[in-house]
Amino acid sequence: MIAVKSKKVLVADMFSPEGLRVFEAAEGIDLDYRPELTAQELSVAVADADALVVRGGTQVDAAVIEAAVQLKVIARAGIGVDNVDMAAANRRGAVVMNTPFGSTTTTAEHTLAMLLALARQIPAASNATKSGRWEKNRFIGVEVAGKTLGIVGAGKIGRLVVERALALKMKVLVYDPHLFEKVVRQMGAEQVEFDELLARSDFLSLHIPLNAETANLLNAETLNKVKPGCRIINCAIGGLIDEQALAAAIRCGHVAGAALDVFAQEPPATDNPLLALENVICTPHLRASTVDAQINVTVQAAEQVVEFLTRGVIVNALNVPSVPTDLLEKLRPYVELCERLGTFEAQVCGKGVQRVEIEFAGQVTEHPLEPLTMALLKGLLTPMLGSAVNFVNAHHLARERGIRVAETRSDMPEGYASLIRLTVYGTEGSSAVWGALFRENDYRIVQVDGYPVEAAPDGHILMLRNDDRPGVVAYVSRLLSEAQVNIAMMNLSRRKIQGKAVSLINVDSPIPETVLEQLRAHEYIRSATQIIC
Repeated sequence: MIAVKSKKVLVADMFSPEGLRVFEAAEGIDLDYRPELTAQELSVAVADADALVVRGGTQVDAAVIEAAVQLKVIARAGIGVDNVDMAAANRRGAVVMNTPFGSTTTTAEHTLAMLLALARQIPAASNATKSGRWEKNRFIGVEVAGKTLGIVGAGKIGRLVVERALALKMKVLVYDPHLFEKVVRQMGAEQVEFDELLARSDFLSLHIPLNAETANLLNAETLNKVKPGCRIINCAIGGLIDEQALAAAIRCGHVAGAALDVFAQEPPATDNPLLALENVICTPHLRASTVDAQINVTVQAAEQVVEFLTRGVIVNALNVPSVPTDLLEKLRPYVELCERLGTFEAQVCGKGVQRVEIEFAGQVTEHPLEPLTMALLKGLLTPMLGSAVNFVNAHHLARERGIRVAETRSDMPEGYASLIRLTVYGTEGSSAVWGALFRENDYRIVQVDGYPVEAAPDGHILMLRNDDRPGVVAYVSRLLSEAQVNIAMMNLSRRKIQGKAVSLINVDSPIPETVLEQLRAHEYIRSATQIIC
């Protein structure tokens, strides 16, 4: 019996005992717990690691990733991954995971705590009372019940804030261009455009990532559009607000106050004007700072790494589409079908792929489609580029090669519960294949270039394009029989009598090249392609 080599997991930051126990209990995992390594020590320690697990205190830069020659996954126990060089991870083909749900409740609760503290001026009142001043009439707050809360970004945390705000009898508006109105209505909120949200909100809370589009989203111009007396909360990430402009809007009274857990520079400079304003509440990035969350994020990170290394399950990855755990098993047959459709087309369409069109129809559209598109691209590129292609870098490699990818949804599954249509355009023409899921883990190719077929995309497949003439099937069967190649399934399709035909023949073993040449030499066979799925 051959021993299976253990997978090394390097944990390079302080970790909860509960998280470490997950690794220690996992079969086939070799834990190397070494917090507080220097950059040089980290580059040495990570050289033979399959997984690197960090918190916010370790910089995983390009040099570290380049030194990790067999690195498969980087896990950040927490939400932010500013300390991970994503481009270098993509080049390495390493999955980068975070733990967005381990601290979601804590972050949502901190947002609501900041909102209530801001509404009732609790920090300022507390400071005054401790200083010996009993200023009951000075700190007049506002009720939150009946007030309007504007949420920018209704992801996991934003939705939890919506849920809790509704329980406080607040009215909730949502601006999130990536959500359908129906989804927002199901939350109990109203979907509006950004300017309307600014104009109507008594409280405004940000729950979006920082990127080129969201940097300084609240600036002098947009702050001028907010409802007079609005109060602003940011527990998401620094850089979403122009802090100088916000200070000016508060000083002039247009904005009633702000509660900030994050800043563009952390810790903020001592001369940051917001720090001097009494009606601004500041906390030092405490959104995930509860005992519960610290345990949750380390346990979640450990479980994700173990799942990935032992079962190949990708969860909460940032550089490859992720699937929630409860949907993973449902999506698995679709992912497998998509990868095999891509593999099929790569061997049919030939070289020079220029454009890929993917259409999802039926029940499959109820699920996240990004993993399916990634699987199609992986299947398409692997026969061309080899084992270097994976679910992490497939989209990057396609883009690098100038392959345009278009993904659409359709309500026409052509009589199937779920249908996936893939069309590939290359320098030698175009080709299309359709795949359908019949039952759980029962997926098949159901159409090739307009010809209805039914074939399992598994193992070795002989694809023939031929003229519809008597004797072709007998000739093919005889050649395969003589070569000791057993036919497992045969499917022939034509559009009209004595027209063109397509055949997909599943066989149990590889077809010798000499047999393929004999098939191609037949007067009625236009092409013979051996496909391996």
